[in-house]
Order: sequence, then structure tokens, then C-alpha cells
Amino acid sequence: MKKFAKLLGYDPVKKQTNVRTEIIAGIVTFLAMSYILTVNPNQIFGSTASPYWSSAFIATALGAIIGTLLMAFLAKMPLAQASGMGLNSMAGGLIGGWAGYAAKFTPGQAFFLVLVSGILFLLLSLIKIKGKTFRELAFDGMPVPVRSAISVGIGLFIAYIGFQNAGIIVANPFTQVDLVNFTSWEASKAALVALIGLFLIAILDKLMVKGAVIIGILGATLIGIPFGVTDLDIIKGNAPGISWKFWENFENFFTGESTVFGSFTGVFKEGIIPDGISVFTIVMIVITMCMIDMFDTMGTIVGCCGGNRVLSDENNKPHNYSKIMLSDAVATCAGAMIGTSTVTTFVESGSGVSAGGRTGLTALSTACMFFISMFALPLFAVVPSAAAASALIYVGVLMMKNNAKSIDFSNAINATAAFLTVSVMVLSYSITKGIGVGLVSYTVMSIISYVIELIKSAVKKTEKPKREFSAVAIVVTLLFIVYFFVPAK
Repeated sequence: MKKFAKLLGYDPVKKQTNVRTEIIAGIVTFLAMSYILTVNPNQIFGSTASPYWSSAFIATALGAIIGTLLMAFLAKMPLAQASGMGLNSMAGGLIGGWAGYAAKFTPGQAFFLVLVSGILFLLLSLIKIKGKTFRELAFDGMPVPVRSAISVGIGLFIAYIGFQNAGIIVANPFTQVDLVNFTSWEASKAALVALIGLFLIAILDKLMVKGAVIIGILGATLIGIPFGVTDLDIIKGNAPGISWKFWENFENFFTGESTVFGSFTGVFKEGIIPDGISVFTIVMIVITMCMIDMFDTMGTIVGCCGGNRVLSDENNKPHNYSKIMLSDAVATCAGAMIGTSTVTTFVESGSGVSAGGRTGLTALSTACMFFISMFALPLFAVVPSAAAASALIYVGVLMMKNNAKSIDFSNAINATAAFLTVSVMVLSYSITKGIGVGLVSYTVMSIISYVIELIKSAVKKTEKPKREFSAVAIVVTLLFIVYFFVPAK
């Protein structure tokens, strides 16, 4: 048993953990991200009415299992993977035709593009320049203020997802967003369940109760029953698209005519590119998928592991960084071939880290839960999003507490870039866009400032100023400028 645990990086003394904590952390991570099992098929194919839905459900679970096992055995980190939100919407837009392209993509064509982006991602994770992969160079070239702000931004982003999932923050036609109306029971009952779960987690954590997060999630689930938030019909197998008959899902996935897997294998017969779609459009779609995956993953792992000296170094660079990125790239390729959108590292991994997860044993526990879920979907689907949201909000609390102090606000350029990274990440609902805006703003301001100081030093014949931006930062900034300003259509 000890030899097996060491394969996962388990070292109770060095990692300051134990088996019980690791397993609980893995379960917490799963509960926080289990929504993806039903949300992902809906995002890609619209609803359970689609003939692809049950197949996509199995593909989603398998993609999460493969990706998370890679994190467990290759990267040996407490991180979990699954089909990423945002990227699955992009795949759904290609298939459904609502993304505005000149033609609809078949599921096979869409997932083939996901595979190509994964292969590109994999190459960037393997090809080395001066002993470092491009992805390592991109991380090392990231300006310190932007890198420091990523963890804070991720924390707020996770909390914001929780606020939305619980209905605490709602849409407003005049101010865009608003606080839920607590005078309306029907509108606020889910929000109240989430807040009760949040308070329970915080109280238990203050009292140093082990497993505070998972107790809070389960407590909120039970409270949700009399509140009418926890749907017990799910347990009975009466909810649309959720059934105990797992064998029917497997049959559809492996033998049905409408399987996503079958559609992918037939892509070379039907044509890789739909009629009316240009090669440039395909190139931009692939590059966009690759960049979102790369910088979402970078931001996520820094946010989840940064500031924790057990999981990262003094520069907030996560341990086993290259292997984390390699795991992510391989999982994307594998996920595309079995019929799901880009598999990426989930920000909800932060809930498991906050619960004490420190090694690959946490990831293995999460993968096991995803495996079980394929056979007992109703059992896990009964946890309402409001209950899981309480954990996400508390993760935001912890990440703000641990990382906000690392941002240097004494320098105007650093402060502005850090502020833009955090605010844009949350307000645009995109980790990649937050990093991109922060990086572009820092690099542009730093170059202008450097040139001015260089001219001043030449005129006054003083020492040349120190350059505070790297060549890698300039290259990545140019990529982001292309990403922001060049249309993909």
C-alpha cells in the first residue's frame, strides 16, 4: 500500500497530509465539479432530447477519469480534470450552428478540431527551447504582478461561479447583475441554502473540524430538502435524462448509431472541413481553443497551488509544472477521441486543496468518484448546485486571504496590470481573457515607460534603466493581441 501511495507522490511528513485527508479532499473536489456530468452534454448538444446526450454523458465521465488519473500518476498533484466550461460551449456552438459560422459542424468535425488543438497543445508541452518547453517559458516569462494577481482573480472567479450557481447574484436588465431578492421565497431559497452551507463550512473550519467543506456540502444538501432545493426525484431516477439504467447509456456509447464516438471515427468520410468554411477560419478556431486551454490551465493551477509552499515554489510556480501541462494536453487529445470537448484542469480543484489535498491520492479519489458516477448518476446528481456553490464561495474566501497580500501595489504599472487581471477575469467570466488583458497592459506600459526612461538616461548620461519585461512576455503578448483583435470567422 505504501509503495502504491508513493506512486502518487504521497509523503505524509513532507506533504503534511494523511490518507484520510487526501480521500476526503478528492470527494470534495468531485462534489464541487460533478455538475459537469450533466451540464457538459447540455452545453454541447442542447438537452437530453438529443440522441447524442447519453453518449456525451459517458464521454464526459471517461474524459474526467483519464485526465484526473494522469494528474494522479504522472503529475502527482491534487488536481482534477474534466471538459472545460466555455470550451464546451464553443464546441456546442460549432455543432449547433449558433456560433455564427457559415455552416454547421458535425460532432465528428467539431471534436476533430478539439483533437488538433490538443495535439498542438501537446507539442508546446514537449518541444524544448534551451531546456524548457514553450509552456514553461510562457509561465516563467509571465510578469510577477500578473502572476501574483492570477490567484486572487481565480479565487474571485470561483466565488462568482458559486454566487451564480446558487442564484445569489442574478441578472438585472439595468445594472447587468444584482443581488437576489430575499423578500421572494421562491427566488431566494437556493441562495439561502448556499449561504447556510457557507456559514457551516466557515464555522467548522474555525473550530478546526476535519472535512469541514464536505460536511458543509452534505449539510446544505439535507437542508435543501425542506427548502425544496434538493430534488429527491433524482434519487428515484425520475428526473429527465438521469436514470439508474446505466447499461443503456453504455450501449448507446459503444454501439448506438448516434454515438459521439461513432461520429468522430466517421469524420474522414464526411470531410474534415464543412462546406463554406475557410482554412483560415479552421486555423483560428484551433489556435483559439489551444490558447484558452493553455492559459486557463496556467491560471487555474497557479490559483489552486500558488501561495502553498507544499504545492509550489517561492515564485508560485506549481511543482511538477511540466507534467501537469503534459497531463492536460494528453487528456484533451484522449477526450476528443472518445467524444467530448477540451478536457482541462478545473478551478474547482481548489476546493480539494482547501480541504487538505496535497498529492495525487486526492486526484485518484476524484477519478474513482467519476468512475462510480457512471453507474450511479442519480446518487451524485442529487447534490444541488446551491450546496456545491457553498464550497466554491469558501474557496474564494481562502484564496483571497492567502494571495491578495502577494500583489505589489506600490508600483503604478504593477498595480494597474494586477487590477486589470483580477477584474477582467471575473467580469468577462474568462481566466484566459483576464490573463491576456493583464499581460498586454503590463507589457505595453512597461515598454513605453522603458523607452522614456532610456531617452532620459541618454540625455542625462546616467545609467540605463533596468528592463522589466522579457522577450517571452512580448511574444505571448503578441499572441494575445492576435487572439483579441483578429476575427476567427
